[in-house]
Amino acid sequence: MSDKYYDLLVIGGGPAGAATAYWAASAGLKTAIVEKKVFPRQKTCGDGLTPRAVHQLSEMQLDHKLTGYHKYEGLRAIAHNKSIEMKWPDHPVFPSHGYVVRRCDLDTMVVENAISAGAEFFEGMEAIRPLHDDNSEIQGALVINHETSEELEIKAKFLAVADGANSRFGRSLGSNRNKSYPMGMAIRGYFESPLDKEPWIESALDVKDRNGNSMPGYGWIFPVGNGTINVGIGLLSTFRDYREVNTTHLFNEFALTLPDYWDINPLTPIEPPTGGRLPMAGSVGPKAGHNWLLVGDAAGSVNPFNGEGIDYAYETGRLAASLFVEANLQHDNKVLQRYPDLLDEEYGLYFKVARLFAKIIGNPVLIRELTRVGMHSQTLMEWALKVMANLMKENDKGLDEAAYGMIASIVKMIPDQRVSK
Repeated sequence: MSDKYYDLLVIGGGPAGAATAYWAASAGLKTAIVEKKVFPRQKTCGDGLTPRAVHQLSEMQLDHKLTGYHKYEGLRAIAHNKSIEMKWPDHPVFPSHGYVVRRCDLDTMVVENAISAGAEFFEGMEAIRPLHDDNSEIQGALVINHETSEELEIKAKFLAVADGANSRFGRSLGSNRNKSYPMGMAIRGYFESPLDKEPWIESALDVKDRNGNSMPGYGWIFPVGNGTINVGIGLLSTFRDYREVNTTHLFNEFALTLPDYWDINPLTPIEPPTGGRLPMAGSVGPKAGHNWLLVGDAAGSVNPFNGEGIDYAYETGRLAASLFVEANLQHDNKVLQRYPDLLDEEYGLYFKVARLFAKIIGNPVLIRELTRVGMHSQTLMEWALKVMANLMKENDKGLDEAAYGMIASIVKMIPDQRVSK
């Protein structure tokens, strides 16, 4: 492949990169995606698509593709020997259902959609560093073909950096994670189960080992609809001993203590479990340069309330694409500098509350009380579901007032317990 020139070069073909490419190519930008893996490829993920993610996929004209996958109605929360089933709330924008789609299928679907819109896709090729012109302006990326070891230059007017949570390319542009923000850690595996078509995804809010000892984090069980379930456990860095936690041990213990009705063999996952870390709450920056933007996980766009990142990848990719299109039409790169403010307008308050919540639940006593109180109230848990999935309506009670009020009320229940800052 000879050196090429594009309006937009997207570094990474996952959810954020494919969405950016789709919207940019649909608007007429000559767009290329460089992806170091070869699709289909596996990713550490719960595979659950919430209503926000389903909405974005619908906006990308992918409704018909989703119909072949497992559709679910809401969340079943289990804690303290209780169970509450909650349907997704009615919302004027987002649907009242989700899907479970394995990432190997989902990401291939979305990137193929971007190709259909006109984007070129170069897989098995990694962008290893930015290219600079004589004025030190970024003009593209040096790319290596992992199969042939051939290096080539791909030049572009704009760059979207979407190479994931560990974003090497983003770091080469000077981006860094704010370490005071929460970091997530998760591990997941697949098991055969007869309940692969359950109408609920399940979240375990008080995870214990087989001896009944409390463990940090929360667990999930998502029916995939293909004879298997996705089982995983997530943990926030706000937990005191976060760095010493053995996630493989957590996963094994959680699998061994799954409710009997899932009918799995906890010792025989279909494949070895995989794990990863996720920067959260918009923790990575700067997010905009002269001609580049960070999108999705590369920008830390993961929800600390529930570890959800796919919908925010789609949303930030769409926003970034709109700014690239506008900058191209106006021949004015200053348009891109609006990106951080637009992100803050959309997610700033929500992520601020989520960061505080993450600090609170790093305290085992507080999270135990939070779940104990919540599991006695269907109304409270349904409200919490709306908040954690970011499905509040415009006329709902103010998020900051409601969320801070809830957190404050829990703290007051335990007057002798101090919350570390």
